[in-house]
Amino acid sequence: MLAISALASGVVCDNILSTIGFTNCGPNEAIQVQRVDIAYNHGNKTITFDVEGTSTKVQNVTAELRVTAYGNEIYANTFDPCHRSTFVSQLCPVPEGTFGARGVQEIPAEFADMVPNIAFQVPDIAAQATLKLNSKEDGGESVACIQSRVTNGKTTDLAVVSYVACGVAGLALIATGVSALGAVLSGGGAAAGGGTPSPSFTETVGWFQGMAMNGMLSVNYPPVYRSFTKNFAFSTGLLPWSQLQQGIDDFRGATGGDLTKDSFELLRKTTLVFPDESTSQSSEGFMGAKRALQDFSVLLARQIETSVGGEGGGSGGSDDLTKTVEGIQAYVEQLSVPQSNTFMTVLLIVAIVVAAIVVSILLVKVVLEFWALFGSFPQSLAGFREHYWGSIARAITSLILLLYGVWVLYCVFQFTHGDSWAAKTLAGVTLAIFTGILAFFTWKIWSTARKLKQAEGDPSGLYEKKEIWVKYSLFYDSYKKDYWWLFVPVILYMFAKGCIIAAGNGHGLVQASGQLIVEALLLGLLLWKKPFERRSGNIIHIVIQVVRVLSVACILVFVEQFGIRQTTQTITGVVLIAVQSALTGILAILIIWNAVEACCKTNPHRKRRKEMEKMQRDMDTLTPLDARNSLLLDRKDPELGPNGETTFSMASTVEKRQSIKARSATPDVYDKAAAATYNSYRHKNSTSNGSNGSYRALTTQGAPMYGHQRDQSRENLVSGAAPVGQDLERQPTLPNVGSGGWDSSYDNGGAGYSGYRQYRGF
Repeated sequence: MLAISALASGVVCDNILSTIGFTNCGPNEAIQVQRVDIAYNHGNKTITFDVEGTSTKVQNVTAELRVTAYGNEIYANTFDPCHRSTFVSQLCPVPEGTFGARGVQEIPAEFADMVPNIAFQVPDIAAQATLKLNSKEDGGESVACIQSRVTNGKTTDLAVVSYVACGVAGLALIATGVSALGAVLSGGGAAAGGGTPSPSFTETVGWFQGMAMNGMLSVNYPPVYRSFTKNFAFSTGLLPWSQLQQGIDDFRGATGGDLTKDSFELLRKTTLVFPDESTSQSSEGFMGAKRALQDFSVLLARQIETSVGGEGGGSGGSDDLTKTVEGIQAYVEQLSVPQSNTFMTVLLIVAIVVAAIVVSILLVKVVLEFWALFGSFPQSLAGFREHYWGSIARAITSLILLLYGVWVLYCVFQFTHGDSWAAKTLAGVTLAIFTGILAFFTWKIWSTARKLKQAEGDPSGLYEKKEIWVKYSLFYDSYKKDYWWLFVPVILYMFAKGCIIAAGNGHGLVQASGQLIVEALLLGLLLWKKPFERRSGNIIHIVIQVVRVLSVACILVFVEQFGIRQTTQTITGVVLIAVQSALTGILAILIIWNAVEACCKTNPHRKRRKEMEKMQRDMDTLTPLDARNSLLLDRKDPELGPNGETTFSMASTVEKRQSIKARSATPDVYDKAAAATYNSYRHKNSTSNGSNGSYRALTTQGAPMYGHQRDQSRENLVSGAAPVGQDLERQPTLPNVGSGGWDSSYDNGGAGYSGYRQYRGF
């Protein structure tokens, strides 16, 4: 919605068509044009122009003007500058040396009415004018040719759109806590991004990255969509920064780079020509020559200032260059980033971000240390104060996971289009480090899950055990417990997408087809598993992925091999802008909604973990007479059988597991009673050898100690215990489970007692 508002802001302006530059479209012409600035004001039906050029000799010429819009020729005219009705003194004849003409002329109504109103409303109109000057003496040979793309001043490449997108991403960062700051404020209790609802910061930036990467394919984009995708370059680490580019050029020049073919200074003077023959200039605005005319009948003016022999201070010049670009090169060089500087630009931007994260976390650490000296800070920050290095590691790992797809793209592009051996080495090293870090965490999570499954029957400890959750949850925190592994195909998806776009650069059909397959596979996985913990998360991710698949399918319309008309391509581009802008607005609304909802609801994984921790703390405070005694947790509850008889069912598996875990942490009071009874009996038996055993002893001749009668309930063991004797100072006795003398194993290290403990579940 914000993007549409930004576009609508230009409607209130005057209806003006103008040229923003030109290119010389013919080789070795005798006439060279250095300046063509023409503007048509539809409100007062006037044309303002400023033309300068040079000629090697005096020539009589005819002029041929053609104007096309969206691939269709809408105007064509040939006129003689020396004819009385179309007289132009500076072209009748063309003088030798430098010449110029500037002025304002009114356009007759019959010509002004030929311009459709839509030309003043649609941003980035695909209109182009071509002017040729043909010699009268040499059989109509072309002596000059200039081309220009016409603009109405409205474009989808607006700084405000980038600012709004940055604001949405920043809002997601604050609302969801997917950052190092989020890890700091969580007090170490959760990893960065722990359990955030969708759309999170990572998902929002990933959406922006997808739109930017769509603009990098080697297809014939309409100007309106090409300009739109530039607004999201920031999400991939590309920023126009002239000082940074000059520094990278110096680095490349010292490490094998060829600055005569590709450099920032060279790019400033180069006009970019796209596959649809439209042209553009960099974001820095330093490009020279471009486009020509909106209507060269402007030169039949009477109110014209002319000059001969001037110095020609035009916007173009003989030093201006043109270069045909496509794909990744076209995308980055629109942002004043030479293609050979692309990887180093992103590397330095990411290095600055990492440095800012580290400094911010260390600054918080310093503040907490001073706080601790002069007062007491919140207990929730105590964990961060002790484990701040872990917070730094989590934040950097989150950044790697966020940028991995575009990092693969830029590294592969550097390998294939870079010219500096040092930059290629850095690309290989960083890609290996990033991949190694993700591979390490993948191995650790899988091995941890396998151990948990062997020990407990399922890997739910990844969510329930706090120490594991803190280390690894940033990879799987939004997934259900059964689908914790889904982060692996997501990483593979990012890797494949980056490789396809970079390795297929220059082959639009291969790029679009490969990307469509990858996007469709991920969509199928989401529809099949619906892996996210929250129902809203499943819906949002599926909708985003559906839009991605449809977007790539629409990009097939721009593939040159299919030969689809430019009008259809432009309509498709406008539809893509509308759909992607609408989804971006919906994501922004959902981010705000989730921020409000987060104040009222708790992450389900965190909530369950806290409940289990509370239950275990309660188990640690059990007493023999406590109603929560562990023996009662596994009681047989009476139920009515199918024939009316009374049956008993054991407590749930979850209750049993929780009971056993609690008893493993704190020795059961009955075990303490049994140990006390045994020690007391041994003491008395050693002082009176002739004792005939007023106490019945535990023996192997009685009931089996364990393993053979698991169907006997623990309540029977308790009810069968012998009464407490007075001479033992009311010490509890062992359960009466048999008859006979003492088992000799008690005198051999207490094996019988160990057997009793094994029966009890320890």
